[in-house]
Amino acid sequence: MNQHWKNFLLNQNAHFENEMSITFPIISACSSGNTLYPLAHLGILKIAGNDAAKFLQGQLTCNINNITETQSSLGALCTPQGRAITTFILAKTTDAFLMVLPKELLDTVKNRLQRYTLRAAVTLTDCSETLCLIGLVRTKPEQTKRQDNTLFSTSQQDTLSIHLSTLEDRVLIIAEVDRAIALWSDYVNNQGFLPVSSEQWRYLDILSGLPWLTTETSEEFIPQMLNLDQLGGISYNKGCYTGQEIVARTHYLGKAKKVLCLADCISPLIPVPNSGILNSSGSNTTEASTKVLTAIRSPVSTETEENSVKMLIVLQLSEHDTYNLMLNDNHQTPVTLLTRPL
Repeated sequence: MNQHWKNFLLNQNAHFENEMSITFPIISACSSGNTLYPLAHLGILKIAGNDAAKFLQGQLTCNINNITETQSSLGALCTPQGRAITTFILAKTTDAFLMVLPKELLDTVKNRLQRYTLRAAVTLTDCSETLCLIGLVRTKPEQTKRQDNTLFSTSQQDTLSIHLSTLEDRVLIIAEVDRAIALWSDYVNNQGFLPVSSEQWRYLDILSGLPWLTTETSEEFIPQMLNLDQLGGISYNKGCYTGQEIVARTHYLGKAKKVLCLADCISPLIPVPNSGILNSSGSNTTEASTKVLTAIRSPVSTETEENSVKMLIVLQLSEHDTYNLMLNDNHQTPVTLLTRPL
């Protein structure tokens, strides 16, 4: 994180739990319900050069030709075996592509892509120190809620803004440091926005079904297991890319045996990524083939249970569509599905 941006946030009463988590003092919610989130757990990889579009088309699951300055896309970078190394949101500027991805995977992704550049006119730059990421949620007036934005629709003026929801005004903002500081100051001081913990933004991402990966879950799942096909992050007619054969075979020969679902449990401990979940049916209990993708404590202010945990899980589909799920822990903590597989 840029030190100037970090110092500004510290002056705004931010507390850095670690390099990935930022909190603010708990105060009563603003009357407007509008909130801001500084995001340190995501990084930005810039892909530039005359061959950037052609290069990315041969590496990523999404169709680069459909990405414009007004439309971004979710996608994945895969191994030759079709396993997702990372998921990302890819945006296009006038002269480059900006890949927003988990910061802990950025170096791995950069090094992987660098292997394939060969003689292509492509440069890969970690811009996490020069560009800032801000999450914004604006409560829509009741009369404007029908004017929904297209998922990942993008606007570019002084900042680059990507809409992450069609149901609410939830926006991911990319801005240079000075502009980010000015923007934050205006939203907080003039428009009454409330600064909120970055963990709360991760919670909203989980509720939205955005499948961010970690070092523990990288290279574990094919893109369809992460619902990237449902979120527009896979193109089946764009041609070849790394891992395309496996991804296409899964699509044309039948659906994946695992899908991403929202779930919750009541537990004093937050399940770690890639930990197992059991499915018990009658006297039989299957192996822990369902996995936790990511989990986070639910905000106490919106939950009746203090130990409520929301999770995205990669669910092993049951032949009879029956699920009696439990964490693979000492207590076999029950897990409740909040979304059902399609």
